[in-house]
Amino acid sequence: MKTAIKKTAAVILCLIMLTGIMTAGAFASEDKLFYMVLGDSIGYGSGLRNSRQACYGKIVADTNGYDYANDAIPGHTTQNLLDRLENEEVIKHVKQADIISISIGGNNFLLGNMAKLLFDVIVKGDDSLARETVDGFYKDFDEIVKKIRSYNPDAVILMQTLYNPQTGYVGEAYQVAIDILNEAIVRYAQENEGAIVIVDVATRVKDSEKDFAQDGIHPSVQGNEKIARAVLEKLAELGLGEKTEPVITEKGADISVPSVFTAPLKLYGNVLHFISLLYGVFA
Repeated sequence: MKTAIKKTAAVILCLIMLTGIMTAGAFASEDKLFYMVLGDSIGYGSGLRNSRQACYGKIVADTNGYDYANDAIPGHTTQNLLDRLENEEVIKHVKQADIISISIGGNNFLLGNMAKLLFDVIVKGDDSLARETVDGFYKDFDEIVKKIRSYNPDAVILMQTLYNPQTGYVGEAYQVAIDILNEAIVRYAQENEGAIVIVDVATRVKDSEKDFAQDGIHPSVQGNEKIARAVLEKLAELGLGEKTEPVITEKGADISVPSVFTAPLKLYGNVLHFISLLYGVFA
């Protein structure tokens, strides 16, 4: 009889311990922060062949042990992101998120009238088209933040500044437009206190030889690791993470793009510079 009682007590004790372990595991899972990435090809990791495994969002999530979703789409503008925030799966992730990283704005220029923008800036020294484009960006971005807040009023929104991947005359023209856009991001943060936290990617990713893929647009392996470090440092400042040195679980591999696809843009910049000299003489 006593033996039976002891066996029963042992079984009950085992069940209690097992329940405790399962409950602790469930709480541990619930305690993990949820990190998501929204935006364009920079957030997607388009400069890498293994973008899903090695983009900066994945590095940040792996480093801090976050749950993670990447809903960035290559080619997206601010208007596209607004539409994306109507997608049921994206809305689900936004509602779950504790931290949302956003990379958006570059395609507002690239998919707009880039040829005219470069002509105006390089030849005429006119930045009015760039400012008009940024005005549209600012309006869209305000709607993006408000839409995110309607789903999730508490998530920390990290907004990245835009970097300049170009050199030469095109790089100089890019910088004019990028400065205007980054100033607008800072202005938005000042005018809407607490709405976003700025991650200054522009000052981190600027080595044209090493930080960018051969396409001359997207971050390379090194560029993604630098962006990850910038995000991790900001999260540590906010008390949302402790590590600032990226943990690389899978090393990235840069895409390979033949120079024949990238040379025309530089040639166009040189031609515009030559036209600007003539324009200065005959204007």
